[in-house]
Amino acid sequence: MNDMQLLTWVRGTGLNISIAIFVAGVLWRLFEVYSLGRKKDLSAPRSLAGASGWHTIFRRTLPAEGLLKKAPVTYIAGGIFHVGLAVVVFLFAPHIKLIESLLGVSWPALPSQFVDMVTIITLAAMLVLLVDRIKNPVKRFLSTFEDWFTWGLTFMPLLTGWLAVRHLLLPYTSMLTLHIFCVELLLVFLPFTKLFHAFTVFGSRWFNGTVNGHKGVAV
Repeated sequence: MNDMQLLTWVRGTGLNISIAIFVAGVLWRLFEVYSLGRKKDLSAPRSLAGASGWHTIFRRTLPAEGLLKKAPVTYIAGGIFHVGLAVVVFLFAPHIKLIESLLGVSWPALPSQFVDMVTIITLAAMLVLLVDRIKNPVKRFLSTFEDWFTWGLTFMPLLTGWLAVRHLLLPYTSMLTLHIFCVELLLVFLPFTKLFHAFTVFGSRWFNGTVNGHKGVAV
């Protein structure tokens, strides 16, 4: 199979398979989470200012008091990474075109030069987070194979996409094929790893805030 045949496969059959696994996996995991149920709390609700689901979603998005000074790398580099990733995925013209071909919706894209700059910054932030995890003895001890694996799953699509756009390292066709393949690996594994928090983070914060607010616990 030559480069063009391989590119055709990953853009067609390979993409269809990975999207099918992704959608099925996400729906299954969401069904698992929301079908657990919870016994009705019969206790009288206690009113506490700021203790609610929506308030918790907002507060947990920001670093807790004092933690920004204690762990600046985690919050600053982590914030840059998450925002940068969202910009690259959802505001880069070729990605929007792909989404439009799949879902029939589109929106304006940012200039490619700006997205290129954001990609470099995002890659740098991810490398900073990796070095911090390696150098910090507590984080290194708590890290499992899944943590390193999911970091690679997220990093490689960004790196290969940037290299493809810049026509670096490999011929464009080969690098584009590698980029799409890395994206497909990410789609396949996302529902079954810690990356699934992309679908549960706000729901879990809302739930915890609502339960704690009912109990009168500060959040």
